[in-house]
Amino acid sequence: MILRVAIDAPLLQLFDYLPPASGDARPGCRVRVPFGRGQRVGLVVAIAAESTLPSGKLRRAFALLDAAPLLDAEMLALLEWAAGYYQHPPGEVYATALPVLLRAGRTTDAGALIWRITTDGREALLAGEPRRAPAQRRVLESLGAAAAGLGSAALARLSATWPAAVRALEGRGWVRREREDGWVSEPVAADRPPALNPAQAAAVQDIAAARGFQPFLVQGITGSGKTEVYLHAIAAALAAGRQSLVLVPEIGLTPQLVARFRRRFPDTGIVVLHSGLTDTERLTAWLRARDGRAGIVIGTRSAIFTPLQQAGLIVVDEEHDGSFKQQEGFRYSARDLAVWRARQLGVPILLGSATPSLESLANAEAGRYRRLRLPERAGSAKPPAVQLVDLRRQIATDGLSPPLVAAIGRHLDAGGQVLLYLNRRGFAPTLLCTDCGKCLECTRCDARLVLHLRERRLTCHHCDAMRPIPDHCPHCQGPLYPVGQGTERLESALAALFPNHPLLRIDRDTTRARGEIERRLAAVAAGEARILLGTQMLTKGHDFPLVTLVGIVDADQGLFGADFRASERLAQTFVQVAGRAGRSERAGEVVLQTLFPDHPLLRLLVSEGYERFAAAALAERRAAGWPPYSHLALLRADATTRNGALDFLAAARTLAESLESMGVRLLGPAPAPMEKRGGRYRAQLVAESSDRARLQQFIGRWRPALEQLAGARRNRWSLDVDPVELY
Repeated sequence: MILRVAIDAPLLQLFDYLPPASGDARPGCRVRVPFGRGQRVGLVVAIAAESTLPSGKLRRAFALLDAAPLLDAEMLALLEWAAGYYQHPPGEVYATALPVLLRAGRTTDAGALIWRITTDGREALLAGEPRRAPAQRRVLESLGAAAAGLGSAALARLSATWPAAVRALEGRGWVRREREDGWVSEPVAADRPPALNPAQAAAVQDIAAARGFQPFLVQGITGSGKTEVYLHAIAAALAAGRQSLVLVPEIGLTPQLVARFRRRFPDTGIVVLHSGLTDTERLTAWLRARDGRAGIVIGTRSAIFTPLQQAGLIVVDEEHDGSFKQQEGFRYSARDLAVWRARQLGVPILLGSATPSLESLANAEAGRYRRLRLPERAGSAKPPAVQLVDLRRQIATDGLSPPLVAAIGRHLDAGGQVLLYLNRRGFAPTLLCTDCGKCLECTRCDARLVLHLRERRLTCHHCDAMRPIPDHCPHCQGPLYPVGQGTERLESALAALFPNHPLLRIDRDTTRARGEIERRLAAVAAGEARILLGTQMLTKGHDFPLVTLVGIVDADQGLFGADFRASERLAQTFVQVAGRAGRSERAGEVVLQTLFPDHPLLRLLVSEGYERFAAAALAERRAAGWPPYSHLALLRADATTRNGALDFLAAARTLAESLESMGVRLLGPAPAPMEKRGGRYRAQLVAESSDRARLQQFIGRWRPALEQLAGARRNRWSLDVDPVELY
């Protein structure tokens, strides 16, 4: 018997080992194995009858770490498929599915052992069993009366021979042992579900009628009550004894969402999985999900790999969001894997958004997804009115035009909250010399240094390089002037204009401390802050019922992006940000500042909305042959010299042309839009095909051959299948 083991290493292969001297190593179990001159923890993914290695070179695994598999066959199949589709080293893919502590070899036996009676045990008890074993009878009766189970100390008080009695009862399937992980869920008061409007009720009915795998695109305008549809679908899954997995794009969305779920399901185990947890917290939540003790699992991107004992429903909220795509290492799409996993499990999946991705809309048009429309806001809320401010005619001071300042004052006086959106951190995007006209730039990136005035430093937001603020221009000794606005500058201006109204800024600079984003969002919800200022972190999916005005300080970011998806992202951002206004009974207003008020994209969004924009954008993509009507694989390379990266990609193109690549078009190589980053030069080569299967066949041959190129070890390179950014 040969163990095929996945080891966390950047190699496109599994490794063969002889089984350890003791234990039953099965797929899904971890083993400690010799690797090179040391040892590693690996995951058994298959059992083979023979190996391609000579028997004399096969090494034996040191030890089996798990008595039972950590991952079931369903999860192993998902990971195997993902490794193949994304052409990524399998060891790194399988490692992604395990919490850090399990990758390091930690035991899952955390906490104290407890014993609980099973359903079969209760039936045996009612039938008068066990009849001839008084110690077993006492133990079973006591467990039948203890809903939370009993530990060793309590069982020892029942009988001195309790260990033998428990073993006998376990052998008959009447008792099971568990590890008590100390998980305590704070009690919350249950809320009453609101009445559904006709569109919500129809959506809930359609989801309830689904049998097996069925993808639904829940497309509703902002504030239309998509979450309420999710909650009803989850309630049905819970009633059937099934678990639900809910994916959200950002850690910032989880506090508000989790609080709402706990109020709706106060007696249901709910666990959260995201990067803000400690390793121990993450392991505990992962184990509760795997063991079926969590009825609802809410998490960010990597939660797609959470094992579920009884899966019943998958939800992907804000499915359009680019955060679902991993941009480093194993470059997977959690949204796409969620659809694949739902099909594998035979369960419905809900993909929800007010601004669905063009890929999902194309799937709905083709009949692969069933579209559920929510065209009206929940309750009595109405869509906000939108005003364009022409910055060519209105002079803005510190980024604020007179019409926007007037609107802020009007809404504050009326008791509303105001939200201002600017997706740019720091005080100013750059320092400009008024004598020579040069800006201070990062020496390691093709980017300008951002002024952070409070910290008295300049920072590159791409490589995190920092330097003190100079007194004079380093080129000509002339005076330096901050140009443009960031959230820090806007905060200072607003504090001066509206000193009597509490202001709260939410961006990466203000929420670095653990728990800070939760504290700030709680202050917003409680109405303690009257003016909210932030980046995309503040606007994605949040429900701020007191906000009546949204100000988009710079609507022009993204209007002229080089990426073919730039207009789609801008449209989604505009609609999502604007949708924070007027979500309760009070009317909402949106003020949009722009230097290009006649730009056709802005005009289309303001006058006809996202759906009309999406229809036009899909027509353009179809005519141009770009995704979702074609499929891409992006080969990126970076090196210490410009020629190093380009030469490697030129060799990669020559290699690609030597392969049978019918129906695959090669674009490049070319420098990346930001060529220099972190002191290294970046370039890229795109493979494109209208046929996904042909592209997969091609890169399946191309990817392994790339490792044999002369420059493969001198350069850093990666292959990104279905890239969401060409930057």
